[in-house]
Amino acid sequence: MIDLEQFLLLSLGGYRATQLVVHDSLLDGPRERLDAWQQRRPQSVAREALVTLISCVYCSGWWIAGALLAVWLVVTGQWHQDPLLVHGFEWLAVAGGAVLLNRWDDSRKDS
Repeated sequence: MIDLEQFLLLSLGGYRATQLVVHDSLLDGPRERLDAWQQRRPQSVAREALVTLISCVYCSGWWIAGALLAVWLVVTGQWHQDPLLVHGFEWLAVAGGAVLLNRWDDSRKDS
């Protein structure tokens, strides 16, 4: 099981990666092209789902946290140390930590 330091590192990384995918101007071009692609066939459920995945902090954050955690566990040799269910709970925790940081960041912008 990941320790507190690893949890914090992965949560911070998940927060930052989610900001990059959803908000940062660095990826404005690809997001605009994706939106234009979706607008050419707005009735497409698959296209709508992909645009939602990229534009939603919770959706992107969930998958980013899972990817970061999986890579971390494999690289550090921790993947086989615990049952898969434990890693599922770790995924929920890391995604939750990253979302809390996103919500805190969003609340600072509103005030």
